Amino acid sequence: MAGLNARRLLGASALGCLLVAVLAASGLAAAGQAPVAPVKGMVTVVDAGAGYCVPCRMMEPVLRDVEREYRGRAAVVFVDVTKFEAMATHLGVRVIPTQIFYDRTGREVARHEGYMDKKTLSGQLDRMIGK
Repeated sequence: MAGLNARRLLGASALGCLLVAVLAASGLAAAGQAPVAPVKGMVTVVDAGAGYCVPCRMMEPVLRDVEREYRGRAAVVFVDVTKFEAMATHLGVRVIPTQIFYDRTGREVARHEGYMDKKTLSGQLDRMIGK
């Protein structure tokens, strides 16, 4: 029985490490850690927002779809301004939601304040990727 518990613990630990690695590669942070943005070597869109903000909540399905469709080609990073105030200040966020677009070198190339629909967000990423 002890061997089974040890294997479960080892499996859970390995799964946790894998999850952290996947989150780091995608630009998403593990609980309590500030997200990585921009993601090194990838076109990145950072969405700064908060759970209490209606337009920010409207962005959630857009960001999920874009993250899924651009996986491996662009990183989608969400920064909760209530949890990571210093990062939001560093990014120059004045209103939420704000989307900040970075090229592969980490240079900011575009910024938008307010809700952004999927077509517009995808169009910006396509131009940056060179599609």
